[in-house]
Amino acid sequence: MLNENFVILGAIIAALGSIKYLIETIQGRVKPNRVTFFVWALAPLIAFTAEIKQGVGIQSLMTFGVGFSPLLVFLASFVNKKSEWKLNSFDFTCGALSLVGLLFWYITRTGNIAITFSILADGLAALPTIVKSFHYPETEHSWVYLTAAISASLTLLTIDNWNFAHYGFPVYILIVCLIIFSLVQFKLGKLSKSA
Repeated sequence: MLNENFVILGAIIAALGSIKYLIETIQGRVKPNRVTFFVWALAPLIAFTAEIKQGVGIQSLMTFGVGFSPLLVFLASFVNKKSEWKLNSFDFTCGALSLVGLLFWYITRTGNIAITFSILADGLAALPTIVKSFHYPETEHSWVYLTAAISASLTLLTIDNWNFAHYGFPVYILIVCLIIFSLVQFKLGKLSKSA
């Protein structure tokens, strides 16, 4: 187990990746899915609140970071119209299901349930970006997902109390970020089409 202050290092690493993505969004070089990034801001910030109420401590910094950065990217996507990704019914369906998940959290207001529904909502919101990364990897940048995966890994390595409140969101973030990173970095969708 690493010292819990490594969570801060992970947050800094993730912030560096997010700053690069934010700049590329403003420049129009990446095209974030607004539905995804809106829910990617909302769900982790709800999970962060639930983690704080569950007594998670410094490890909740990673969850806050993976909510705050997408909020900035979401807002930046309105600055440069070239950074806008065209949304379709699949995007809106995933977004609506994500919001339903958050509604279930609001109704129950229980810490671990809030984290579970935040993960579900975040995962549903990730689907449009996963699909987009599969078909159009050039519209994304892999660095932000790698840095978030590193941050999640460092957070997991600092946990000494292995309960769901502590590990649930970091494990989810590690998995989803590695999936998107792999799709974008290695252009797996393009490879499978050519094979």
